[in-house]
Amino acid sequence: GSSIEQGQCPFSVCVMSGGFEDGHCVCGRGDIRNTVGNVPMEWYQDYPHIGYNLDGKKIFKPIRNKDELDEFLDKMENPDYWRTVHDKTTASDIRLTDEQVDLVHRLQKGQFGDVNFNEYEPSVDFFTNEVMIHPVTNRPQDKRSFIPSLIEKEKVSKLVHAIKMGWIKPRKPKETTPQYYDLWAKEDPNAILGRHKMHVPAPKMRLPGHEESYNPPPEYLLTEEERLVWEQQDAEDRKLPFLPQKHSCLRAVPAFSRFIHERFERCLDLYLCPRQRKMRVNVNPEDLIPKLPKPKDLQPFPTTMSLVYRGHTSLVRSISASPTGQWLVSGSDDFTVRFWEVNTGRCMKTLEVGGAVKSVALFPPNGERTVLLLNPSLGDRLVVSSTDQLITAYEPPEEDKEQAVTWALSEGLEHNMGHRLTLTHPKAVKQVVWHGKGDYLSSVMPDNSSNLQVLIHQVSKRRTQNPFRKNKGLVQCVSFHPLRPYFFVATQRYVRVYNLIKQELTKKLMTNCKWISSMAIHPGGDNLICGSYDCRLAWFDLDLSTKPYKMLRHHKKALRGVAYHRNYPLFASGADDGSVIVCHGMVYNDLLQNPLIVPVKVLKGHQITHDLGVLDVTFHPTQPWVFSSGADTTIRLFT
Repeated sequence: GSSIEQGQCPFSVCVMSGGFEDGHCVCGRGDIRNTVGNVPMEWYQDYPHIGYNLDGKKIFKPIRNKDELDEFLDKMENPDYWRTVHDKTTASDIRLTDEQVDLVHRLQKGQFGDVNFNEYEPSVDFFTNEVMIHPVTNRPQDKRSFIPSLIEKEKVSKLVHAIKMGWIKPRKPKETTPQYYDLWAKEDPNAILGRHKMHVPAPKMRLPGHEESYNPPPEYLLTEEERLVWEQQDAEDRKLPFLPQKHSCLRAVPAFSRFIHERFERCLDLYLCPRQRKMRVNVNPEDLIPKLPKPKDLQPFPTTMSLVYRGHTSLVRSISASPTGQWLVSGSDDFTVRFWEVNTGRCMKTLEVGGAVKSVALFPPNGERTVLLLNPSLGDRLVVSSTDQLITAYEPPEEDKEQAVTWALSEGLEHNMGHRLTLTHPKAVKQVVWHGKGDYLSSVMPDNSSNLQVLIHQVSKRRTQNPFRKNKGLVQCVSFHPLRPYFFVATQRYVRVYNLIKQELTKKLMTNCKWISSMAIHPGGDNLICGSYDCRLAWFDLDLSTKPYKMLRHHKKALRGVAYHRNYPLFASGADDGSVIVCHGMVYNDLLQNPLIVPVKVLKGHQITHDLGVLDVTFHPTQPWVFSSGADTTIRLFT
């Protein structure tokens, strides 16, 4: 009843002598094969045994405590992992020999399993074209092969009797002569045209008027000028196909010169008349336009500019609002990060970071090769102290593993300025995004020649990992799903959705855009908007399709930033034309009802500087307000 793997016997005699024949050991002390038969192995999934031997005793499973981590370690460390297969019938791992591996390779290539088999050997024909003296078979002929069949005789007699009685009539020959009928026949109910419901009658000729008379009134006669004009006109443009003439009597009227032409044109009118009645539908043009609700019914949404935050000396690339809505952080190309009080517009703190800031996310990163985790010491003191406690409570592991990013704890003057952690990256960082729980963040380093473009960092353990092995294109921006463990990666033309738990690609969204610039995810998690440099905004319904549900082309220049509101059904987009367009985007709980998208307001105020307008937009977390940062060094609040 012990576990016996294939090719192993518990007795040393067979192991030493190699005595195995057809899967049985020669010593006869045990059967190494599983004799359960051809039944599904799922039946024994919850039992400790895998089958029964020839004596009827249970064959127990070998002790196998391999989980996915052991499987992964075995895959990385075992050099024979690629040639090891799991046998379900014996619940054991079998290492394939070189001959078995060659056999699998031959079968994958569509070759024969036997190496010695010659597939091009000459074929031997059993029947040849030479006439032999002796037949292949010398069986005597059947009697029925030369005696008339009685069954066929009975069938023929029945057919002859049916023809005599007139039950079976010969087929009529098909008429080959074409049939002609009058195209404009009278409304005869028995005629073909009479039974046709959409019958169109023949066009009637115009009745003759005074100008056709042989003695017309003088006002119908043409003057010399009118005659010259009539002769110069084309035949299609003339009102009359003839010149009115005056004769003394009817006998003096000559023959009509265009009589044959007129009869021929009449025949053409009858022959080429369109015999189809088109139903003309009277549609009001206003009914074709979709009925959208009025913007007044969709309030509240931002309409007026309330505050202008001034202080930066270069273009403001990124802004982010705190979860409470009390603070606003901005990063600029003037190498500074500024913290603003939203309600008053005061700059509460300015931090020099030594490089142009490309992206800020609640706590701002530097835009060169480093990501700075800052604690600005603003707001609740308990939150400030717990944040510092989380960073200082880190205990380094016993074995340090090589990481793509170097973590460094800030001390001295930098600590007093608010610096807490410095993450040094191998390349320039374009964007930083926080996870909803606050322990994870992701950084983007666009580089088309490397697979090291996206990194995910864990702050509490100071650990960095590269989730992607292959390069799928130039990464533009990334985002975490607000509710589920999904990760969105936007390249130039596609948005890929990855499942972080299963570590697989879930969806690939086709944006139909040339170059994606920004991306935002709806708080419900089922909708997504993408802005692009070719003036388009694509709305995706993730449950509906991988193609855009709506494509908006409201901006005239490249889009730089898009954002959803957390609580209100609003989304906004900022572009290089200096405007922020706020739209109403209602997502219904009823899955059968499509989202309602209505543009409600165009907000202007930013000055276009060096062909750049609005660089980033973000909503207030609780109020229907929108912040926008521009190339004119200002941040504006619309309420």
